Amino acid sequence: MKIPVTLNGTKIVLEAEPQEKLLNVLRHLNILSAKCGCNEGYCGACTVLLDNKPVPGCIVPVAIVRDSTIVTLEYFSKSEEYQDILNGFNKAGIHMCGYCNAGKIFAAWHLLNTSMKPDRKLIYDEINHLSPCCTNNDILINGILYAFDFRIHRIGALKNAKN
Repeated sequence: MKIPVTLNGTKIVLEAEPQEKLLNVLRHLNILSAKCGCNEGYCGACTVLLDNKPVPGCIVPVAIVRDSTIVTLEYFSKSEEYQDILNGFNKAGIHMCGYCNAGKIFAAWHLLNTSMKPDRKLIYDEINHLSPCCTNNDILINGILYAFDFRIHRIGALKNAKN
């Protein structure tokens, strides 16, 4: 089946069986930031942005991504938002192991883009399903809060530079 998508800013046509999981199709394309973890959509290792929503690629049938926009960590890592998140994680002492990065980063991105500044409970509710192997929830919550601060500072600096 031919499935047109925009993958990491480029329009392409995926060729796959409709029931094949998005994670497997991405891995065949040598996109390695989406990892196979629990294979049930809970751990976050396979997370991608699908039409600006973090989703577990291991449970998404590729047929439903037709005409969608998919962003993987490889592409997202070139953005200023990624840098805000990475700076926040670094300040909290989070070491990026490489395995569970996508789940943590895209959960943080989702919060940065859907909340003015979330409280600890909202962040916990957003990340509770993840199983990050290199940090605990309290440290991850701190990292996300720090990322908000970095984002606010960056946006404020941009506004000041324009005035």
